[in-house]
Amino acid sequence: MSSQVVVEAPGVHRVEEHTPRAPGAGEALVRVHAAGICGSDREVYQGNRPEGYVRYPLTPGHEWSGTVEAVGAGVPVSLVGRKVVGEGFRNCQVCDRCHAGETTLCTDGYEETGFTQPGAMAATLTLPARLLHALPKDADLTAAALLEPAACIAAAALKANARPGERVAVVGTGTLGMFAVQFLRASSPGELLVVGTRRDREALSRQFGATDFRTKEQELPGDFDVVIETAGSADAARTAAALLRRGGRLVLTGIPAPGADGLDPTELVVRQLEVHTVFGAPPDAWSHTVRVFAAGLLDPVPLVTHELPLAEFSRAIELVGSGDPKVGKVLLRP
Repeated sequence: MSSQVVVEAPGVHRVEEHTPRAPGAGEALVRVHAAGICGSDREVYQGNRPEGYVRYPLTPGHEWSGTVEAVGAGVPVSLVGRKVVGEGFRNCQVCDRCHAGETTLCTDGYEETGFTQPGAMAATLTLPARLLHALPKDADLTAAALLEPAACIAAAALKANARPGERVAVVGTGTLGMFAVQFLRASSPGELLVVGTRRDREALSRQFGATDFRTKEQELPGDFDVVIETAGSADAARTAAALLRRGGRLVLTGIPAPGADGLDPTELVVRQLEVHTVFGAPPDAWSHTVRVFAAGLLDPVPLVTHELPLAEFSRAIELVGSGDPKVGKVLLRP
């Protein structure tokens, strides 16, 4: 029986029979291969998602991969049978931010797959075909299920604009941090430092291209050209800024708790730091991610530690929030 996860309200969910929704005009029906779980899915289940950024009842799942089974009117039939991933933000395409390519800043309001629209923790997912990105025919769909977080980091890498030979660093060693290492490695840096809290992430960091690894308790070097922060704490943001040379470029991707102490504006001005932030991934970041993945420069597989059936949704949520260093990316398989 085909099934889906439905979160009725915070802390309340069920696994029920799933009926595919036929694609309408401009839509595609995708057979889901795998859906990833991240901290924001845990927020949905616990009820910690900010108001306006979730709508119950809900089938979660914004990180996913699959194969197109059918398309609606106006969608090329050649898409049927293609392996795909898809953008989550359901942008309006007509406001000034959408026309500028900044679809994650759509002024028509927030709508996203897996949060306000049905997500991929189900046998199938029906969504606008314009959001799909086709993968190579030989793509590993298990690996591809991690391309949504990778696309968020691709957005950071594009804003960082690291140039060959520059000294670059990553603060944070979770899934996002490990993707940041891989994207920065692809720019041929002169030095690539990773700063984390867990010494056990050193081997994987070096496997992905880091030339140095330090914990935040160690003495940290400075004068880096580019730093990408992925840890999601105010302390990590300050550590990242301290690594930079004067005039260096900082990209923040983590979201600290509301009210956290931020960066010192005097320090930013006097040192002329260039600060960027990322929330989600616009189309250019998705395209960049798929190109880099297809070229073999992204290796998501070592980040996956657990693959579970949809029926074990509650266990998957527990694993993600356990704090166990042996738990990496958790996938649900319909």
